[in-house]
Amino acid sequence: MSKSRAGALRTFVIRRLLLMIPTLLGVTLVVFILCQFVPGGPIEQLQLQMAGGGAQGEMGASGSTIGSGGGNIPAKQLEVLREYYGFDKPVHVRYLIYLKNLLTLNLGESQRYLVPVWDLIVERVPISLFFGIITTTLTYAVCIPLGIVKSLRHRSGLDNITSALIFIGYAIPNYALGAVLLVLLSVKVDLFPLSGFTSSNFEDLSFFAKIGDLASHTFLPLVCMSIGLFAFMTMLMKNSLMENMSADYVKTALAKGMTWKRAVFVHALRNSLIPLATSLGNNISILIAGFLLIERVFGIHGMGLLFFDAMQARDYPLVMGVTVIGSVLVLIGNLLSDLCVAAVDPRVRFGA
Repeated sequence: MSKSRAGALRTFVIRRLLLMIPTLLGVTLVVFILCQFVPGGPIEQLQLQMAGGGAQGEMGASGSTIGSGGGNIPAKQLEVLREYYGFDKPVHVRYLIYLKNLLTLNLGESQRYLVPVWDLIVERVPISLFFGIITTTLTYAVCIPLGIVKSLRHRSGLDNITSALIFIGYAIPNYALGAVLLVLLSVKVDLFPLSGFTSSNFEDLSFFAKIGDLASHTFLPLVCMSIGLFAFMTMLMKNSLMENMSADYVKTALAKGMTWKRAVFVHALRNSLIPLATSLGNNISILIAGFLLIERVFGIHGMGLLFFDAMQARDYPLVMGVTVIGSVLVLIGNLLSDLCVAAVDPRVRFGA
């Protein structure tokens, strides 16, 4: 890479990183405002618990009474609770306080688990990263060669059989496939564990035993997570390469004496990788965010299940924390997509 292009790339990355700041602020502002006015916050849940579930009224997250359910807590204690959760301040003041804490990576304390939100996210992110990185790596490592073979042997027996299998896999919901695999391979055959990311005695195992235990717990979830993405990326690779092989620039190169192998594997293949590079960031962000239904089926405590539990419990600090981390991952994924496109497409020029 030339010095001028390296400098332009550095400027582009810095500019994109700076643009992430207003984007992240916009996301946090919208989610924060929604959390403040969605009913079912901590004060409302406390009132319902004190009333034995019999309270009929609802309250917004600001703590203002709606209906008749507000009489379960004395007014003085209600004011103390509103002050404890910060609901005594205007929404814009609460948001500024949240941003101030966010600058120091203070995401608040979970109202359900009563531990710092950052600790919960740090505990769950490695699990989602594990599945996301392995799924993405395996998918691209298999789909690119398979898509090339299918395009070169279009309408052959191999192409027809693999296409049928791919479309069947794409049509089956991944969570439904997970339930079927659990019944067949975990219940009836007892080949894989029923749930969990590792066994309860994982720390006591030897190094190679840990690898085997981790592989046995994660094999089925990885299959279910990969199947939909696998089908999509294989067909995307095949169709993109077939389109480029029939393009005019390939025909022109062949007419000038270039060999078929060089025309396909040097020129057409490189341009065919552009759509896959474009989708890389989105695939990474989705996989890292977790697959909620698959995590529930296999009992894996990743980011997807954490966000779902936070929404159910109206744990607003945890909802905001997961949203912030998820937004950062999406923005970084988009940046990675742009860099990958620039790597495979020489026509891309970074502006100064």
